[in-house]
Amino acid sequence: MLSTMQDVPLTVTRILVHGTLVHGRSRVTTWTGDAEPQRRTFREVGVRAVQLANGLRDGLGVVEGDRVATLMWNNCEHMEAYLAIPSMGAVLHTLNLRLPADQLTWIVNHAADRVLLVNGSLLPLLAPLLPRMEPLEHIVVVGPGDRALLDGCRPAVHDYEELLAGRPARYDWPELDERAAAAMCYTSGTTGDPKGVVYSHRSIYLHSMQVGSAESMGLTDHDTSLPVVPMFHVNAWGLPHAAFMSGVNLLMPDRFLQPGPLAEMIESERPTHAAAVPTIWQGLLAELTAKPRDVSSLSRVTIGGSACPPSLMKAFDEQLGVRLCHAWGMTETSPLGTVALPPGGLESEAEEWAYRVTQGRFPASVEPRLIGPDGSEMPWDGESAGELEVRGPWIAGAYYGGAGAEPLRPEDKFSPDGWLRTGDVGVISPDGFLTLTDRAKDVIKSGGEWISSVELENVLMSHPDVAEAAVVAVPDERWGERPLATVVLLEGTSTGYQELRDFLAERIAHWQVPERWAVVPAVPKTSVGKFDKKVIRKSYADGELDVTRL
Repeated sequence: MLSTMQDVPLTVTRILVHGTLVHGRSRVTTWTGDAEPQRRTFREVGVRAVQLANGLRDGLGVVEGDRVATLMWNNCEHMEAYLAIPSMGAVLHTLNLRLPADQLTWIVNHAADRVLLVNGSLLPLLAPLLPRMEPLEHIVVVGPGDRALLDGCRPAVHDYEELLAGRPARYDWPELDERAAAAMCYTSGTTGDPKGVVYSHRSIYLHSMQVGSAESMGLTDHDTSLPVVPMFHVNAWGLPHAAFMSGVNLLMPDRFLQPGPLAEMIESERPTHAAAVPTIWQGLLAELTAKPRDVSSLSRVTIGGSACPPSLMKAFDEQLGVRLCHAWGMTETSPLGTVALPPGGLESEAEEWAYRVTQGRFPASVEPRLIGPDGSEMPWDGESAGELEVRGPWIAGAYYGGAGAEPLRPEDKFSPDGWLRTGDVGVISPDGFLTLTDRAKDVIKSGGEWISSVELENVLMSHPDVAEAAVVAVPDERWGERPLATVVLLEGTSTGYQELRDFLAERIAHWQVPERWAVVPAVPKTSVGKFDKKVIRKSYADGELDVTRL
């Protein structure tokens, strides 16, 4: 027996039309530095998205299925591309501008991008790579920049505003299959070539509903959200589409991502919510400590990408009155997987903190399981650790194989029955809260026991003189592996290794305390702001670190 419900496809087009009509008064504000911010209503953004679709189709010949890439900051024009490109049946492909040149070139060729939208300020990055980006036929330059850098390049060059000028404010949107490709992102490629994840209209629509739900970010048109997380990184954690669906005002930072400009825009534009990785908030806390600003409008922050040290969460609570909320996800999960909102009915602050420091609770559409070292499924008891596997309507079931190629399902990434192997090790409580103890590749296997590098890092970063800390496994003749602690000390401090070792020994099992220590000027980071531990391991193996052994 079938239902009597209408079968209406869940598409980005419906988000575009709904946001334009119902939430037309909401705004997208783009920070411009010294000049007055650029402000557009959702209605204006929607109309310009229609004009962009007309320009791409009639001016550049873009058809359904074509890949249209963006190499752009978080700004209003990028938002217009987010809405227009999938709605016309093409595929939005956001390019990570922080990737190495070879990877960026490989990704454009592998995705077979026909058109590239690029901010003018990024032309010095793009221009040297163009001779190797073979599929590109058109480049559309957004905003000011040195366009002479593109003189003589093979793809045709267009101006974004000229492409939109005079175009109709109506578009006959196609009725798309909700399972069709809407957008794609590539993983950062820390091992091997980057891997392409292709999101469907359906997955984006359902994910947007979850982002807006009360058990997630729970934002409404009374809120203004500041997505510092880049729009080229997993669709800015789903915020652009979710905001247009719910009427959430957006404050776009463009290229002004340093602590000073972020503090200034928060004080000036009064956002109520923001989202970024922990390193952003560490920098902002230092900025506000040195030069206080009024950031009282900011009540909630979604923090993900890597585990947030509890000391940082407490500092924001106590010094700024800003609540940091953990979330977990990855490129393959669209990315929202969990959000750490404590459950109701708790009787003490200690109980609440026990939930806040987890990665969060799974929503109904993300089904998890833990697989132990012997391949058996582990219980949800908050103690039994295993590798996290997930499945659901916005979870990848394969990687993009390239034009005309079959999808890729590597055994180390997907189980035989189709679950995504996340590579994260952790435990799940009986009420569905996830606590990650490490990445499978980063856990330290010492004398037959596991040591969590994340736990060591969090404890070290709670020391008042430590700005950052990263812990990696290094070979040890006796124990197989032992932890190496690399620390970044706050300016003006000179805390010794023995003091840090004693600090750890008071808070964790004595046998887990590292013998090897090194002070570094900064912890190396990936293109999306995570600690890049493979760089640390290589520096140690090559003898480049000044390591002290206690």
